Amino acid sequence: MKIEQSESPVTVLRAEHQIILRVVRVLGRLMDRFEQAGEFPEAPLAKCVEFIRLFADACHHGKEEDLLFPVLESRGIPSDGGPIGVMLHEHKIARGLTGEMAGALTDARTGDASARTRFCQAAREYVDLLTNHIFKEDNILFNMGDRVMNPDDQASLGTKFCDVDCRVFEGKRREELERIADELEAECGHG
Repeated sequence: MKIEQSESPVTVLRAEHQIILRVVRVLGRLMDRFEQAGEFPEAPLAKCVEFIRLFADACHHGKEEDLLFPVLESRGIPSDGGPIGVMLHEHKIARGLTGEMAGALTDARTGDASARTRFCQAAREYVDLLTNHIFKEDNILFNMGDRVMNPDDQASLGTKFCDVDCRVFEGKRREELERIADELEAECGHG
């Protein structure tokens, strides 16, 4: 997905949410297979965790936390006790769950018998959290943001978002991270 500088910041973030949800659905399907048949395909699970860390968190949540949220706060949307604060808290929980999944994968490779179950529990929590989190951002916070941002805010954020998209995340460009979502869907099925 090529981001155009003319797209509104909220449109860009909503489109990224759709990419993130594709991987979240794959992760959920992989956990269904684990719970039903004991399958624990480490390579696709590791790809999910890598995508979550680099695309969902570093790239996407980074745009929200470092760029969008400060503008929204400056336009009167409260952080403390408001919707921005809720989103920040959920980002923190998501990072913790991602760390738990990464740690459980490492432990599973060393033969830890409980690691797969720990991974599944963290993955299930992550799937539920992100699904609800994205719904709230898309349908509440982003609508509020569109109402309070002026055209200069929109243009400035558009430029800054393009700058973020040009970065490299642990050696991977944004396009490579998006391909991970395509690969996971091809490997693990759509749903």
